[in-house]
Amino acid sequence: MPYLYQSSKPRPFALPGAARPTHSSGKSYEELKQECLRRGVLFEDSDFPACNSSLFFSENPPIPFVWKRPGEIVKDPKFILGGATRTDICQGDLGDCWLLAAIASLTLNEKTLARVVPLDQRFGPDYAGIFHFQFWQHNEWLDVVIDDRLPTFKGRLVFLHSADLNEFWSALLEKAYAKLNGSYEALKGGSTIEAMEDFTGGIGEMYDVKAAPDNFYEILEKALKRGSMVGCSIDTSSAAESEARTPFGLIKGHAYSVTGIEEVSYRGRPVQLIRIRNPWGQVEWNGPWSDNSPEWRSVSPSEQRRLSQAARDDGEFWMKFEDFKVHFDKVEICNLTPDALEDNIAHKWEVTIHQGSWVRGSTAGGCRNFLETFWTNPQIKLHLTERDDGQDDCTFIAALMQKGRRKLKKLGAEMLTIGYSIYESPGRDGHLGKDFFRYHPSKARSKTYINLREVSNRFKLPPGDYILIPTTFEPHQEADFCLRIFSEKKAITEDLDENVAIDLPEPLHPTPSPEETEEEKQFRALFEQISGKDMEISAEELEYVLNAVLKKTKNIKFKNLSLISCRNIISLMDTNGNGKLEFSEFKVFWEKMKKWISIFLQFDFDKSGSMSSYELRGALKAAGYQLNNYLLQLIVLRYSDEQFQIEFDDFLNCLIRLENASRVFQALSVKNKEFINLNISE
Repeated sequence: MPYLYQSSKPRPFALPGAARPTHSSGKSYEELKQECLRRGVLFEDSDFPACNSSLFFSENPPIPFVWKRPGEIVKDPKFILGGATRTDICQGDLGDCWLLAAIASLTLNEKTLARVVPLDQRFGPDYAGIFHFQFWQHNEWLDVVIDDRLPTFKGRLVFLHSADLNEFWSALLEKAYAKLNGSYEALKGGSTIEAMEDFTGGIGEMYDVKAAPDNFYEILEKALKRGSMVGCSIDTSSAAESEARTPFGLIKGHAYSVTGIEEVSYRGRPVQLIRIRNPWGQVEWNGPWSDNSPEWRSVSPSEQRRLSQAARDDGEFWMKFEDFKVHFDKVEICNLTPDALEDNIAHKWEVTIHQGSWVRGSTAGGCRNFLETFWTNPQIKLHLTERDDGQDDCTFIAALMQKGRRKLKKLGAEMLTIGYSIYESPGRDGHLGKDFFRYHPSKARSKTYINLREVSNRFKLPPGDYILIPTTFEPHQEADFCLRIFSEKKAITEDLDENVAIDLPEPLHPTPSPEETEEEKQFRALFEQISGKDMEISAEELEYVLNAVLKKTKNIKFKNLSLISCRNIISLMDTNGNGKLEFSEFKVFWEKMKKWISIFLQFDFDKSGSMSSYELRGALKAAGYQLNNYLLQLIVLRYSDEQFQIEFDDFLNCLIRLENASRVFQALSVKNKEFINLNISE
């Protein structure tokens, strides 16, 4: 699939109030709703129709689903009944427990919930069969409109539903998220942190519980207090273990929400507890501190009320924190962005956003294992200037996200394996070359390369300048990416994409020489033989001359130059406009040609007669052209083959076009200066 380069220059953080309408009509939710009310019809979403294509892309439904509106399922449907709570989330027949765990966490923060689920929606006098929800996608808030037709079987909802059968906000939210990602099937399998980020614009961190830091309890306590969303899970050793139940009532390979963390007085001693929720709405932990365990008898009724402890089979339970560390393996924390935090929460993050692309043949260089191409990846400079309060280092989280892969599932796309490395800056501007990475180790890097939507890690580095290199593991893999830097103090970032610059030598002019060189004598003889007395040759004749000369050059393995190249040469060198090349013009061109051949041979590392497109940046710079990633990508698309190789004929055409373009640019610059000077003088 073609990817056009996106500049990774820092962009302003997207605010939720400016959510972009996404309906194909270009109309907003309110416009669509008012249109339905005027016409007296219920909204039907042509962008996400009530048919099988919205359900599955790889199979037909296993049972005959019937799409029904809530009013056709129950007599008195409600959007939200008694407040949106975590008990409203009960999983249906879709493997999206990761999403449901995130929705359960979403209900714990009223401000965040109200942004994703606008609470002014209802089944009432102004009901028009239309609802809307807002999601964050790669530094942009989107307003997703849906109709309220939901898949049912025998009159009951097939997928996500509320424990209260006439409450529908959670089922409609799941449908909107399915639309965002292309289908319900696209929601099968995922990481809780992915949905958490789409609900908040937050940044995710993943912890291995067995290797968690000593202050892990404090980390979770602080995260929940500042409104972060937290999920957890138990690893499986094989596919057969997926959703297998342990003797303690826990489900392997299943996504849970962390909904609370507290310290309780038990027989005169403090005990650390953690509250977990199973999105199934049932099946709970049956060990110490579970709903009916004897430990609660030694806790005062007031303490139990403070912890909202009740013996209900609702999927939520308390357990001792030490037991939690024994039985669970992964914890995912979604740190909220500054706009998502409550005003009275003191700790807020500084955020910087970069958008970019890995483009095959130019900026898709792969990881450090592939040194020959690694240096061609996008490079982002990070300035750490302010130390943390009372610390010597600067804390930041770097999160690299690949964009839109879940929506591309139906086209066969999978999550790419991604990661990044961080190097200390050498103190010079511009894109760093291969030799820098050959001789300098990284100062930090992502813990692993992994095929998740986002890879994020927390770092502490001394103040200074650093270079961050986002990559796929393998080279030549294309994707768009979003890089976000969350820092406790303000950090400054800039893209190391080079400015466009031209540094060519002064044009050569033929100067009479008392004696011609041997090379010039050979060319003159060849010219006279082909052109006649006027000593001018056409493009066809130039093609013959150049190929005849190049064939005699021992260290060159080029294929023949093409006729179009020779026409381009004449357009570059023809000073009198007769469409032919005089001998004096040819001599000037031949000096250019020798320089360009030398550059090509320098970057033809395997002496195969072709050059890797990843070396084009260096080759063009040696010829006097400094290009940014966007221009470089366009040139690679135009001149390289399917194996990302560039023949000399294509390299020659590229240089000729660049020189012609530079002449036009310089001429326009002179005219503009003359025009400005004229206006000033007048």
